[in-house]
Amino acid sequence: MSDVHGVARDHLRAFVERIERLEEEKKTIADDIKDVYAEAKANGFDTKALRKIVAIRKQDQNERLEQEAVLDTYMAALGMLNTPDE
Repeated sequence: MSDVHGVARDHLRAFVERIERLEEEKKTIADDIKDVYAEAKANGFDTKALRKIVAIRKQDQNERLEQEAVLDTYMAALGMLNTPDE
């Protein structure tokens, strides 16, 4: 029976080690992304706008259009949009 526990322990250790490697890779990638944004900022680009564009490009087009329509409706209701009537 101890061999079964050893196998389970080895299996568990393998999962933990894989997760640790992936976490390290994730940190490396996050650092790389941070460096790219810093480079873009150094070249005069607005990083907030870049982040927003990246987020928008991840969305499904229909989902994005729906969110934009809701946002426009709310902004119009609050008088935050210049409409032709004004």
